[in-house]
Amino acid sequence: MSAPRNAALWVDTFIEAQAAELDAAQNTQLAYARDLMDFVAWSDAPGNVFSAVTKADVEAYLIHCEAQGLAASTRARRLSALKQLFRFAYEEGWRADNPAMQVKGPGKTKSLPQTLPPEAVEALLSAAEQTAKTAHGRARDTALMRLLYATGMRVSELVGLPVAAVRGNPNMVLVRGKGGRERMVPLSPDAREAVGHWLSIRDTREDTLRMEMGTPPSRFLFPSNGKLGHLTRNWFFTRIKRFALEAQLDPSQITPHTLRHAFATHLLAGGADLRVIQTLLGHADVSTTEIYTHVLDARLKDLVLHNHPLSSDAS
Repeated sequence: MSAPRNAALWVDTFIEAQAAELDAAQNTQLAYARDLMDFVAWSDAPGNVFSAVTKADVEAYLIHCEAQGLAASTRARRLSALKQLFRFAYEEGWRADNPAMQVKGPGKTKSLPQTLPPEAVEALLSAAEQTAKTAHGRARDTALMRLLYATGMRVSELVGLPVAAVRGNPNMVLVRGKGGRERMVPLSPDAREAVGHWLSIRDTREDTLRMEMGTPPSRFLFPSNGKLGHLTRNWFFTRIKRFALEAQLDPSQITPHTLRHAFATHLLAGGADLRVIQTLLGHADVSTTEIYTHVLDARLKDLVLHNHPLSSDAS
């Protein structure tokens, strides 16, 4: 197969292959496309730019990104996108080499995840129960927040959860995560109660829409009239900011992902094993989960200070 005629076709073909062969999520595909087209824009050569790229070009682009003030994680992600594109191009016979292969990216710094103390989470959950003006909205918001904190799901997993996953008041929920990987996560009694209450209200509305308008039933737990058929991540992002205001918390410090971090942090602080947290969060590699070990370190320090024979706190 000959190389595509222009840069856009290189990117489109690569993205299609990622989607077909690796089951890459839509957000992942969009991120690849943005990063690669940024390189094209920088090169100022919208034609068949990728066939002429050299190692020096890739290194110069990374220097440009650093000069723009981009974070090390962003620069590393863009280099990764270029490496994967050129590996694909090499395998397809479009190029005889991978010019990005030997380029070293910036070291990734693992910053501590932003989290919340249990009392702040309780305030958010309480706000979700009373912020909406209707019983429908309050039941929906309560179920969303209880599920999020009880399971540590990613927001995309939460808003796109199939209603079949929670039928029958289950103790465990099957979640389909990144790359199509599935995992089972347990539901707390509070979350099960909130979901059950929301289901009864949701199903009543669905039945009404079907009888009055002929609308087919939604397959999602949190249906929406939008093109996705379920609530969007952006909608929930805005919604949780509203809960923060109601709870008198700083909205800039709170996102759906903050609740995911709180879930992991509070479980670790309570004695959960790091491998268990990895499974519940759906991390493919435990190294991703190790960002939470600062909680473990604090617990071990507290254990020594309070229990070592030479500690002033020991009995």
